[in-house]
Amino acid sequence: MSGGHADGTVGKALDLLDQVAGFGRPVRFAEVQAVSPLPKATLYRLIQTLTNQRMLAYDPDRATYQPGPRLVRLAHAAWRQATLAPIARPHLDALSARLGETVHLAQLDGGQVLYLDKRNAARPIPMFSDAGKIGPGYCTGVGKAMLAFLPEDELSRALDQQSWFAHTEHTHTSPDSLRAELADIRTTRISFDREEHEPTIICVAVPILDPADRPMGAMSVTSSTLRHGLDDLARLAPDLHETAAAIARDAAGLTLPQSRVIA
Repeated sequence: MSGGHADGTVGKALDLLDQVAGFGRPVRFAEVQAVSPLPKATLYRLIQTLTNQRMLAYDPDRATYQPGPRLVRLAHAAWRQATLAPIARPHLDALSARLGETVHLAQLDGGQVLYLDKRNAARPIPMFSDAGKIGPGYCTGVGKAMLAFLPEDELSRALDQQSWFAHTEHTHTSPDSLRAELADIRTTRISFDREEHEPTIICVAVPILDPADRPMGAMSVTSSTLRHGLDDLARLAPDLHETAAAIARDAAGLTLPQSRVIA
């Protein structure tokens, strides 16, 4: 690959930050180089610039890089100012305490799911999702809950951005099959993950909508088929709807980015 980027140096630098953060641990230059399309000299120069700007932190003893203090500060500011997470926190706490199950809060990010917050169950279950992670939109309960309420033009763009990879035998692998389910979700305002992203992991999800029925986010209760069935989770939908409505009321009048899809 040539390393070219439509957004120039800024776009390359942001992609690089994503790559470093994506390792989930301190990472050596050679590891970043192995996943980067940039020439070695360009990559090194960008890493040095980001380190000088404290967007990355360098450990000379281990020769590793990781997200830096300036990036962490910006991330916390974005979490407070541009997401539902601070508004939703007391509602998630109350719901989690009442149900004793895993609760997620998410929003759309370019057609994918950005997990904003999470409360673990009284007996935690290992699963992919965690606050700050990006997941697929087409095969998660929260993703489908938000996709269902996008305007048609944004929905079409979002579906074009899905991988349609079959994570399990239950995963949607085409827009047509998903669209049929999204129509049902718009009617019921309830979405399910039927082991579509991870084996044994199931959830019930609802959208968090503004007064114009635009998705601001979504929330879910997640469990495992080893503990519950979908019918068990479906009975929790009224609790989710009540909590989602309370979050939407508290968010009224605040300037928050809606769940959108950018071409």
